[in-house]
Amino acid sequence: MKRTPISSPLLPGLALVLGAGLLTACGDDGGDGNGSGNDEGSGGDTVTVVTHDSFLVSDDVLARFTEETGHTVEILRGGDAGVMVNQAVLSAGNPQADVIFGLDNTLLSRALDAGILTPHTADGLDAVPEEYQLDADEHRVTPVDTGDICVNYDRAWFADAGLAPPETFEDLADPAYRDLLVVQNAATSSPGLGFLLGTVAAFGEDGWADYWERLADNGVEVVDGWEQAYNERFSGAGNGDRPLVVSYASSPPAGVVYGGDERPDEAPTGVATGTCFRQVEFAGLLDGAANPEGGRAFLDFLLTRDFQEDMPLQMFVNPVVEGAEVPEEFTRYGATVEDPLTMAPDDITAGRERWIEEWTSLVVR
Repeated sequence: MKRTPISSPLLPGLALVLGAGLLTACGDDGGDGNGSGNDEGSGGDTVTVVTHDSFLVSDDVLARFTEETGHTVEILRGGDAGVMVNQAVLSAGNPQADVIFGLDNTLLSRALDAGILTPHTADGLDAVPEEYQLDADEHRVTPVDTGDICVNYDRAWFADAGLAPPETFEDLADPAYRDLLVVQNAATSSPGLGFLLGTVAAFGEDGWADYWERLADNGVEVVDGWEQAYNERFSGAGNGDRPLVVSYASSPPAGVVYGGDERPDEAPTGVATGTCFRQVEFAGLLDGAANPEGGRAFLDFLLTRDFQEDMPLQMFVNPVVEGAEVPEEFTRYGATVEDPLTMAPDDITAGRERWIEEWTSLVVR
């Protein structure tokens, strides 16, 4: 997932070693220098996690994992989730990490079919609703969080323009919103793919392509990933000239939390709740992991209350563990989506590559 509208893009493969709340250099853990620890069972090994650029966790929370297990954590940020998954598939059997964090329901079957994951039934999984356990038979992935992919809008821009912000997919194709929307490439970006799947769910096989032709005629802009769309092209982030962007229903709280000490009555950005598609995010143990023991411990850690309750104001996502508390700022400024669009995993698997190919021919010109 890509959702924290504050960070600048990080170079893919940039390694950050986090242990006991401290930032250290690669190799300082006494390992063999490959970033994935030594022999299975040695308590002080590094657990290497490959993830997207928006992965964040509080230092004190991560320190508890190190204190309880003896494992430090090395984070490899691999760009947008779509790029990260593609890279993991290409390195199947010889992974650059022990754990992958950031698989979602739009890309899940691509990873499962490639055989890059090793089963593990995480401690705490019994507190996760069955609707989020999309690989319940084999447990090759652990559900971690949920979010709704939606169009966000810049409230100040629309107020100054005297124009009501859009609410639905149909609104986005209205000439009143010409040249206002920026979306992510569905072939390279998980929110971009989720937005495409939302339009397929909304308009069906017979109507989604026509809808995208109308969006293209209405001046939709396509960029590679979330960071570029939100932080560079979206006016609500202060840098771009497009007041509409595909992001998340939980993005507005980030603009408040990182916007200063004063808490406004409402977030500076809003959500077009008629454009939302439900996303579930997973983590898994990579086949061939150098430190599988540490990897399994990290997957267990992701379902602890410590991690689940830390996520909302770090990565701006919803916890999956029942009973996990959510901070007031997250619920106050985020949008509640009562009936998001969804799609069965089998339907995504059957249609995804074909839809991406056709979408690319329609929109990426």
